[in-house]
Amino acid sequence: MGQRGERAPCLLPLLLLLLLLLAFCRGRIVRVPKGPLIRVVGTEVAIPCSVSDYDGPSEQNFDWEFSRATDFLRIVSTWDSTFTSEEYQKRVGRGDIKLRRSSNDAVELVIRNIQPTDQGIYKCSTPSTDATVQGNYDAEVQVKVISDGLSVSGSKARSSTSLKLSEGDSFKLRCSAITTSPEHTHLHVTWQIKSGLSWRDILSLTHEGKFQPGPGYEERYRNGDIRLDTGANDTYRLSVSQASSVDGGVYRCLVSEWVRGADSLWQKIQEKSVEIASVEIQRTALDVLISTSNLSVTEGDSLDLTCNITTDRSGIFQAEVTWYFSESPDDTLSDAQVLLSLDHDSVVSDSTLISLSHVDRNSYRLLVRDVDVEDSGYYFCQAAVWVPLHNGSWHKVVERTSAPVSVVVTALEPDYEVFLNASKTPKFSDDPTELECRITNVQDTEADIRFSVSWYYRRHLPSDDVVAEELLATMDADWTLLLGDRSRERTQNGEIIFSKKAVDTFSLRIQWTSENDRGDYFCVVSAWSRHRNNSWIKSKDVTSASVPIFWATQDYTLTVEAVKLKPFFVAGHTFEMTCKVSSKNIKTPRYSVLITAEKPLADQSNPNGTTRIISLNQDSVVRLEDWTDQTRVDGVVLEKVQENEFRYRMYQTQISDAGLYRCVVTAWSPGGGGMWREAVNGLSNPIQIDFQTSGPVFNVSVHSDNLTIYQGELADLLCIITTDGMTPEPDDMSFDVSWFAVRSFALDREPVLLASVDRRGIVMQSRRNGSSDLSLERISPLEFRLRIHGCEDHDFGNHYCVVTPWVRSATGVWQREPDIKAKPIFLSVKMDVLNAFKYPLLIGIGLATVIGLLSCLIGYCSSRWCCKKEVQETRRERRRLMSMEMD
Repeated sequence: MGQRGERAPCLLPLLLLLLLLLAFCRGRIVRVPKGPLIRVVGTEVAIPCSVSDYDGPSEQNFDWEFSRATDFLRIVSTWDSTFTSEEYQKRVGRGDIKLRRSSNDAVELVIRNIQPTDQGIYKCSTPSTDATVQGNYDAEVQVKVISDGLSVSGSKARSSTSLKLSEGDSFKLRCSAITTSPEHTHLHVTWQIKSGLSWRDILSLTHEGKFQPGPGYEERYRNGDIRLDTGANDTYRLSVSQASSVDGGVYRCLVSEWVRGADSLWQKIQEKSVEIASVEIQRTALDVLISTSNLSVTEGDSLDLTCNITTDRSGIFQAEVTWYFSESPDDTLSDAQVLLSLDHDSVVSDSTLISLSHVDRNSYRLLVRDVDVEDSGYYFCQAAVWVPLHNGSWHKVVERTSAPVSVVVTALEPDYEVFLNASKTPKFSDDPTELECRITNVQDTEADIRFSVSWYYRRHLPSDDVVAEELLATMDADWTLLLGDRSRERTQNGEIIFSKKAVDTFSLRIQWTSENDRGDYFCVVSAWSRHRNNSWIKSKDVTSASVPIFWATQDYTLTVEAVKLKPFFVAGHTFEMTCKVSSKNIKTPRYSVLITAEKPLADQSNPNGTTRIISLNQDSVVRLEDWTDQTRVDGVVLEKVQENEFRYRMYQTQISDAGLYRCVVTAWSPGGGGMWREAVNGLSNPIQIDFQTSGPVFNVSVHSDNLTIYQGELADLLCIITTDGMTPEPDDMSFDVSWFAVRSFALDREPVLLASVDRRGIVMQSRRNGSSDLSLERISPLEFRLRIHGCEDHDFGNHYCVVTPWVRSATGVWQREPDIKAKPIFLSVKMDVLNAFKYPLLIGIGLATVIGLLSCLIGYCSSRWCCKKEVQETRRERRRLMSMEMD
């Protein structure tokens, strides 16, 4: 520790020295280009000057001076209008010499029409705005003025040429460029075209000897359609092949002279241009016309079309013709079908039934043999003109397409008739129906004709309203059956059968006809013809006359009568009733019976009113419906006494069984495929069960000593039962008690079951999500207590109990009384703020105390052992000052 402390003061001088060196190295820097700058007499010269690493304002001022030998003459300044020497005042006043500021820290000295007298040293200076003088404040550059030795000219024959060419022609243009400059300079030659307001570069030979095509000419340069060649006597020749309309305009030769500077970079010192020629490209005219107008052709005949082309092109050229077919006149060439083509080499594409011939120089004939219906559509031809190039290849100069010609191919339709008859008609419901569709009087049919059928149904209406027919099924050309929505399910189940009995006979059979099948039926026979590509095309449809399927029906009637066998009985006895059924117009019916009960509105076990008790279906299978009394699972019986008589028994009746009992009967008739079909429903008269009793009347209430409790405390809720009238002995009455809670201030939510105890003392609890617990106990014969241990905030809400009394009759049978619901009471759960924050406060205070003590201990140890430093001091003699009076 002591050695590190002694080395630290030694590093401070080194750091200060380094900062001083950096400060001295930084300073103002004025820059001008490296010289000498070579410029051509009569051109404009711009010498840039910039400054960097300066202090003060961002916009700096500049002074320019010139020297031919030793003395400098002041030229111009950015901040002093009187800076200019007398020798330069006129040129500066005319604007031949001026300063052009490019930024706050850079300017350019511009000299127009530089002369040999301007050759010399130019110095750029910047007045100081720095706090200290550092760096350089001026820079010099030498300018060398040479004579103009560049000459550019066009063809020797004439200075400007006017050319008129056709599309696809080739032409060449020449220009001459030479320089006699004393310096080592290079020429940059560019051919340009002007077809509008601006010039565009075509092809350049740069000062570095590289060819550079202009924008849009790259592809033509790679293909060799545009070339730039050098020839004798410093000539530059532009060659253009396959001229198009974009090549029309004024052409000029632009030549610039370049020299390599002291910084090894190329600098353009002057530029000259000369217009060479004006080129006009005349478009090739081409008309394409089909000689025949819209026509109709009979199937099997030949189609003959001729395409005529006319052009103003002279010289050597070849025509290319392509015939197209389209189903729509609006289709594009990409959507149309190519039939045949003849290229510029007179090569015809192959086809068996279609031929293309060259009738004369301007006519091309298309012949389609044995036309078919599929050949109906629109035909058009496309022609193009090709011209030869210098390299032996061909170039397409123009292309046109004719207007489409409509061709209609008339099919040869077969002649036949269709007859529909019903071989089997139903007399009653569920009888079979069979229809036969026959093809008769077939004439003018070929071997490549086949027939298919479509079946339709039209519903009967009592009025004259028109009803749209519904498709039952249809067959396509290969006799594949396609089902309609009306018959799909029944056909898949085998209830409806479509078949082809013979070549000329089709059949429709309904295995079991229902009332919904009554209506008109008809068939449509379609004739299909085979075409050249072995495809089948529908050529004709013939519709048969409709056949009605109808039989007279009478409405079903069903009567049900309920009879109570024992007119008087008391609770605990057996209730017995019979249901007698009679029906009309139903063939061999069977019956299904359902026993229902309508309980009084005071009965809360079924708030909907009607309860389905037991049923017996048409196959005599008994099923318990909504009978939920587990103690009397075998307490209800429904049996079939006769074919039309049923008996219902209920053993050990309870007071809660009071209500109106009915028989709901459904008549079933045999349907197709061994299935039963519902015919009609009937409802019996009601049979009432009413118990006249003078027993006790029970009342229920809920009580709690404290309805507002805190979280974690115990809540006691009492369910108290009271009786009015004669009170039975405690052993003769028992209760089922259930506790419910509604988690809201208003009773607008579904109640939640908390716990229940039955009359045998078995306690059931519902599943809970919180940490609180429940207990339910009987504390007296008429009091039941619900305790909520460790209450939480979700235990709030309206709480009530539902009691089901059970009373033992004189015969020893337990009778269930109606359920009784108590009036709810609201339990409020609050949070104990002190207990809630007690433990967090104690933990926070403890942690703060520990952290404070730990901080003190760390500070003491650091000051004791880590930061101790021995300091040796010279001992000084301490003496008190003597009073002046004593002196």
